[in-house]
Amino acid sequence: MTNASHFSLLVVDDEPDLRTLYELTLLREGYDIETAGTVQEAMLHLKDRTYSAVITDMRLPDGTGLELLRWLEALGRREKAIVITAYGSAENAVEALKAGAFDYLTKPVDLKQFRAVVASALGRSGAAPLPTVDPASLPSEYGGPPAPRPIRVLVIAPPPETPVSRALARMAGQSAAMVQVRTLVDKVSRSMAPVLVTGESGTGKELVARAIHEVSVRAGQPFIAVNCSAIPEQLLEAEFFGYRKGAFTGAMEDREGFFQAANGGTLLLDEIGDLPLPMQSKLLRAIQERSVRPVGAVNEIPVNVRLLSATHKDLAAEVHAGQFRQDLYYRLNVIQIRVPPLRERIEDLVAISERVLENIAREAGVSTPPRLTQDALVHLQRYPFPGNVRELENLLHRAVALSGGEGIDVFDLGLPETVFTDSAAQELDLITGNTHGDVLKALREHVTTLPVEPDLPDDLERHLDEVERDILVRALERHRCNRTAAGASLGLSLRQMRYRMARLGVNVGGDTGGAGAGDSTD
Repeated sequence: MTNASHFSLLVVDDEPDLRTLYELTLLREGYDIETAGTVQEAMLHLKDRTYSAVITDMRLPDGTGLELLRWLEALGRREKAIVITAYGSAENAVEALKAGAFDYLTKPVDLKQFRAVVASALGRSGAAPLPTVDPASLPSEYGGPPAPRPIRVLVIAPPPETPVSRALARMAGQSAAMVQVRTLVDKVSRSMAPVLVTGESGTGKELVARAIHEVSVRAGQPFIAVNCSAIPEQLLEAEFFGYRKGAFTGAMEDREGFFQAANGGTLLLDEIGDLPLPMQSKLLRAIQERSVRPVGAVNEIPVNVRLLSATHKDLAAEVHAGQFRQDLYYRLNVIQIRVPPLRERIEDLVAISERVLENIAREAGVSTPPRLTQDALVHLQRYPFPGNVRELENLLHRAVALSGGEGIDVFDLGLPETVFTDSAAQELDLITGNTHGDVLKALREHVTTLPVEPDLPDDLERHLDEVERDILVRALERHRCNRTAAGASLGLSLRQMRYRMARLGVNVGGDTGGAGAGDSTD
């Protein structure tokens, strides 16, 4: 077994010169390296010990790097895999990521990028550099003096344990659809593969993206979420890639873009389907080259970003209609996670509602969260929720404000009237355990007692006088005909109260305008 104080790597490549180059580069970083030239040789190494990561070429004499990846996946091995593909072979790169590779590199390999990808795979993107090995201490085959291979004693903290994702815990519900989403999130978080999160508006696509970030090795690095539809087209390039001072009118200083801000972490491109075609081509280049060129700059800046994207559109249909680049679609859609609408997982409604109400109570500083009545739950379960979870959250916020108590009933929900058939009543009775028709009867009673919008008055002034008179009478009754107290409760002085009572003909115990016995002062 691997010593916990070392990161051990297996490099698989059939070209001796390249294998030596990779080995020397990684030895200088302080890693423990072993090499293999074929798939079979690599499997023999892997049977003998466990490695922190495996770096393999795509084409090998007796097979491919994909076979090695699938073998590791079948055995449930935890080694991170990095695949090196031929230059420009996007198909191989996508295939490798789908097979479970953490990341890929294209030939000719840039050694700086090579070191960064390996460090990222080991969860060391934010760690201090490892001690550099003195070339003189290397064996003679690497250019050093003849000497026995030294024992490197490195004090390196092991990779941190994967933290429990708060975002993953916030995805309430145990429906089959949500269990599948959580399983996919856990699986894709282990790699650098681009993920496309799809689903209707309000389903929680950003929540899924945050969960991917929080359970990955990049959890301690920035998570930058960008709404592509909210940025004016003429500002997209500057916002994405940054700009240099003087690049355009108003550029008073250098500014980094979203890619630079997310360097080392995760960048979520929300509503990617709304990105204009000219910007799509620039985004594709940034993804392929892993570098960006700020507006007004000459040189490109390398970036190390895990890219996630989200959309409510059918991107395949957008590609067919010529509204979305096909090559960009294939780059983004390596792994797709579909977030189901609420109506497809209505069995999760109770759990989601409880979670939302707990959050509302916490924000309000209330120890006991309000609860939905059984009738309210039945009503919610029959509503289609076109706005999905976001609509449910807004609805519950409003219901809590209107209920004024610990229980939220049907009237507090403010949902449009729902038509219930006898067959629907049978289904609802099964849910609630009531006798057949009880729910239907109760709901019909609720509907009949809902307030009806009154007609417009014929005489507005007379109507307002009647409303004001009724309010004054109720206030006086509540305060036992004490005009001073009744007026104060309405924000009126005693003088104003007496004036309004006289104008509207409101008397207290037969009094016609003087101070009543109930007044404390005149």
